[in-house]
Amino acid sequence: MSPEEEIELKKLRWRCRRGMRELDQLFGRYLDRCWVQAPAAERAVFLQLLETEDDKLWRWSMGYEACPDAQLAQLLDKIRALPV
Repeated sequence: MSPEEEIELKKLRWRCRRGMRELDQLFGRYLDRCWVQAPAAERAVFLQLLETEDDKLWRWSMGYEACPDAQLAQLLDKIRALPV
């Protein structure tokens, strides 16, 4: 990984800190296991997720509410399916 990619990853890790342990762990897991090899389109969807309000992310991630965007929902499903 190049120094630029490492810096980007550190910035993303900071943005993934949501103040809710469950969301922090979900997003951190994705960064650790998927981000580096993820295609550009998936990365864009992940960045879109990071722009979403925490309360919506919580409801979607915990399955209390369906995510209205198909791409976001698909990525959330993938993230939730990652082993602990």
